[in-house]
Amino acid sequence: MTRMDSVRAATDSAKESVLHAADVVAPYAGAAREHAALYAREARVKMAPKVSKATRQARVGYDVYVAPHVPPKVDAAAQRAYCETRRAARQAVSYTAPRLEQAMAAAGPAREEAASRSAAALAALRGQVTAEEVRKLVKRHERRARNRQALRTLALVGAVVGGAVAVWRWWDRQANPDWLVEPPTELAEGATLTSVDGSGPMSARTGSGSETLGAESPEKPENGDEPR
Repeated sequence: MTRMDSVRAATDSAKESVLHAADVVAPYAGAAREHAALYAREARVKMAPKVSKATRQARVGYDVYVAPHVPPKVDAAAQRAYCETRRAARQAVSYTAPRLEQAMAAAGPAREEAASRSAAALAALRGQVTAEEVRKLVKRHERRARNRQALRTLALVGAVVGGAVAVWRWWDRQANPDWLVEPPTELAEGATLTSVDGSGPMSARTGSGSETLGAESPEKPENGDEPR
């Protein structure tokens, strides 16, 4: 038996001893916690009337035996100090209570995560979860985290692109409104064009008319005689 085997055997025996001790002590610890809570609640119920009675007796005794011998200024200063102390206590409670609740709410997920990790570690110690399964679980969580990050990035990029397209379309409508864009009009056959110098309408087919007149005019003979 080598040294490594002996160390491994000692480790296994120690782990089994710890697990056995935890299993044995767990019921007693739970019972002790329940009994402690019960005793504290009973003590509070029994002591509350006695504390209230003692407070009233102390106040009455002060008013009867001490207050007549205290100067008025000292009594007024004590009363002011009492009022200031109560106001400071109320302010402290109103300031710390929301923050304490917020801290407890924020610590809830961390507490649950710690409990789940403790349960996983205990299961791993007991041999119910192998190291390979733990590695697979870690890789799965990392992959899910990467996928969530990629989805958030894609959503952000899509929002930016959509906003840019909306801004470009709005700017295009402002620069080229619909009332400035007119469709091109085609001239119908026989339509007249008005000359710029005001000489009157001019036929759109002036060129073709002049060619027709040139074709109808008689040609002069080569010998210079007038046509008959």
